[in-house]
Amino acid sequence: MITEYLKNIALTTSQGDAREESYYSHLSLLFKDFSENIGKKNIHITTLPKKTDAGNPDFRIWDGTQNIVGYIEAKVPDTDLDRIEISEQLKRYRDTFQNLILTDFYEFRLYREGKLILKTKIGRPFVAKKLNQIPPIENENDFKNLLERFFSFSMPNVFTAETLAIELAKRTRFLKDEVIHQELEDEENNENHVIGFYEAFQKYLISGLTKEEFADLYAQTIAYGLFAARTRADGAFSRRLAYNFIPPTIGILKDVFQFISLGSLPKQMEVIVDEIAAVLNAADILNILQDYYKKGKGQDPIIHFYETFLNKYDPKTREQRGVYYTPEPVVDYIVHSLNEILKSDFNKENGFANTDVTVFDPAGGTLTFLAQTAKFAIKDFTKKFGDGHKTNFIKEHILKNFYAFELMMAPYACLTSNSLGQI
Repeated sequence: MITEYLKNIALTTSQGDAREESYYSHLSLLFKDFSENIGKKNIHITTLPKKTDAGNPDFRIWDGTQNIVGYIEAKVPDTDLDRIEISEQLKRYRDTFQNLILTDFYEFRLYREGKLILKTKIGRPFVAKKLNQIPPIENENDFKNLLERFFSFSMPNVFTAETLAIELAKRTRFLKDEVIHQELEDEENNENHVIGFYEAFQKYLISGLTKEEFADLYAQTIAYGLFAARTRADGAFSRRLAYNFIPPTIGILKDVFQFISLGSLPKQMEVIVDEIAAVLNAADILNILQDYYKKGKGQDPIIHFYETFLNKYDPKTREQRGVYYTPEPVVDYIVHSLNEILKSDFNKENGFANTDVTVFDPAGGTLTFLAQTAKFAIKDFTKKFGDGHKTNFIKEHILKNFYAFELMMAPYACLTSNSLGQI
């Protein structure tokens, strides 16, 4: 197996005009043969297109179901891997992908959680390049051990809210910087759906939205939309299943995930979105949220988790936009006080339930305040008039006179049946 691999590598080198991609098929075959030899017969190895040094590593390895084994970044034979190891490109990969191999097709370095844990060399590239011969095998057992460690990887399945936020944040940054930004620059592609979403967001949601702002908004929407969908999934979760857990009433988010889950994504985007979904699939979401609730994050920890996520993803934006959730007792106190002031100082006998009262929250976030005012209004209405006309009251007063604005898209993803769904 390894002998045949070195023979093929040497033959390709002898042709004189070989590029990095010229060696890809040999590496894929080697990994496929090895995986079958250790009993992993359903392994899928995907070569990933890469227009620039941005984007994903060169190969993605699947276990044949929905679990990602790891990634491989390859360089032409005899590349100085010490130099590559400290490059910005590999730093991004090591920070984002938890099981990664760097290779020049002769030397292999395995990184786990960003740290180099094994490296070995199975041959000398100069033997093929200078002597025009097949390099003899070296360090065969060490190489097999490295591959066994690589294929044994599984996504860690225990996260706290803090560590889950960290894992989601670094992949969301990668999605924004390395994928969405690149897609937005590819304006000549008539089938570029990302540019289509950008233009639609500009036209219908935020006039003057820049590409950089859209990349951030879109990446957060995807990541937090996946998180919100995962909290509703009972069992295995993946990118393609996410669409099923987005309620049809959340129109924009449903449209986004029709593309993300069911559409033909650019391969680079598919990889990192699948990676985010894999992290969420491995996480014990219910226990994380239950623990989050016990720490006083409120009755709806899905909403309050966004503050933790944004603090890891972009703390500067969190501070600028004021993403600091008010504790529920404080919200309840403020809304109750305003309801009583309306009655006592403004002669609004029914408080928020008065049909001539308008409620407006200029920074709605996940609508915690708006939802609470609606609850107070409904409570006062039903207490005085009973439940018989409650539906009409919501339709004619709450839905017509209660307003909120929010510039950030991800909080909207939280509302897939949360705050307003509790009314």
